[in-house]
Amino acid sequence: MKKLILNIALVLALVVSVTSCRETKEGAEGAADAVENATEKVGDALEEAADTAGDAIEDGIDAVKEGADDAVDAAGDAVDATGDAIKDGANSVKEGAEDMANDAKDALNDATDKAKEDGSKALNNAADKLKEDN
Repeated sequence: MKKLILNIALVLALVVSVTSCRETKEGAEGAADAVENATEKVGDALEEAADTAGDAIEDGIDAVKEGADDAVDAAGDAVDATGDAIKDGANSVKEGAEDMANDAKDALNDATDKAKEDGSKALNNAADKLKEDN
């Protein structure tokens, strides 16, 4: 009877051991599948991150190009505006000089007319005095 109980215990130990190995194998296969799935997800995430980074870099390059183009356009506009301002200033100076020349001419004409009048009056006065004295 002792042998029977020992044999039954031995058989039970073997059954538990076989069952345990089968469960361990299934668990290992499940863990391997989980690791494989996680690896695929990580790979997909890395690819997506690389694509996103590439797109961001391309967008940044486009933005820099557009900014450079805008800066060139703005500089050209500033040069044009400066040229226009210089032309306008030169025209204003020219007009001011012409106005001053006309004013000087008018003042000279007025002074000449006044001098003629005063000279004519003085000459008439002198002639009148000569007539009175003679």
